[in-house]
Amino acid sequence: MTPELLHLDTIFLVRALAVGTSESRRLGEWLEQSALLGLSVIAWAEFLCGPLDDEQVELALAVVGEPVPLSANDAKLAARLFNTTGRRRGSLPDCLIAATAIRTGATLATSNPQDFKRFEANGLTLAV
Repeated sequence: MTPELLHLDTIFLVRALAVGTSESRRLGEWLEQSALLGLSVIAWAEFLCGPLDDEQVELALAVVGEPVPLSANDAKLAARLFNTTGRRRGSLPDCLIAATAIRTGATLATSNPQDFKRFEANGLTLAV
């Protein structure tokens, strides 16, 4: 069963655009099932750091659509996630990605579940 809304994290999107990966197969299944796909503006910014060509950017946009912007409430939740899960250096982007997924009710597809599991107690659902 496909979740109602799926957000992709950065590395999942990068790997999903590579032919033959488990992420590309999974993405193909979701597209066949007409799953609603998206991602946060934070994941999009990380993705755009590349290296990428224009074709890859266009393909990614066709798959995920317009990135979901951050809200003030996302920032507040991300700060709470950061402070309650160990204040790990470099983890604020993950906190922002998780906060956006939680707010929108999206299940997060990630290739690094260990980076996001700590947010499940706060309402984040991970694609398994």
